[in-house]
Amino acid sequence: MKKDFVIIVLFFVLLLPQYARCEGFAQEDRDRMIRLEVKVEEGQKNLQKQMDELKYVTTKDLKDSLVKQIDDLKVFMLWGFGILFGGMGILMGFVIWDRRTAVEPVVRKSREIEEKGEKVVKVLKEYSKIEPKLADILKALNL
Repeated sequence: MKKDFVIIVLFFVLLLPQYARCEGFAQEDRDRMIRLEVKVEEGQKNLQKQMDELKYVTTKDLKDSLVKQIDDLKVFMLWGFGILFGGMGILMGFVIWDRRTAVEPVVRKSREIEEKGEKVVKVLKEYSKIEPKLADILKALNL
């Protein structure tokens, strides 16, 4: 029992100085905490500012990129339609030129045939002055 009493007394003797030193927060500790709070708040403000700038820059860059892509697409479509309609115009011009070129020999040949036909009719009319039977035949055909 004495032994237990001695151990308990020693235990208190050794621990009491530790409790005596612990006074709670001192003024120095409070000042340190205030400085930490200020630093944390400043850090949060800077972080929020950087996030806002990044958000603005990213949104603006995406918008500018999208506008540029749309403009490029418009230019591409204008060039594409221009080439398409230009090709169609050239093709139509070629068809018209080819028709005119292909029809020209036919027109020339038909004129020659008409001229020959007119000459034949003149010859027959002249000969009908000499030959009365031919004149009757020509009258019957309304020539």
